[in-house]
Amino acid sequence: MRKLFVCACAAALLGISGFATGAMAKSMTGMASYYKHGKRTANGERFNPGGLTAAHRSLPFGTHVQVTNLGNGKSVVVRINDRGPFVRSRIIDLSYGAARAVGVASSGVAKVRLTVLD
Repeated sequence: MRKLFVCACAAALLGISGFATGAMAKSMTGMASYYKHGKRTANGERFNPGGLTAAHRSLPFGTHVQVTNLGNGKSVVVRINDRGPFVRSRIIDLSYGAARAVGVASSGVAKVRLTVLD
């Protein structure tokens, strides 16, 4: 029970809603950012800034996630191929191509909903 309380408290501190303890939530809400420079991703593939990929701290590589920008309603499906983000208040780092598709590239960050499809 203590572990569940600690996980829920950590999620509240990070501003993540829709957090499920014990297993990854099917959907969650939080802040997204993007990156467009890099040579290799954490899974070993070459980074493609125009691709529809993303970095997530714990989802398995290859997981497909629908990312919806809550400010404008635009969404895109990305594949997790990297680790991050390394800023505690963010839940996902999008590639530049994915960020452009949902309108995050102009603002740099946006509140999004992630829905795990796999």
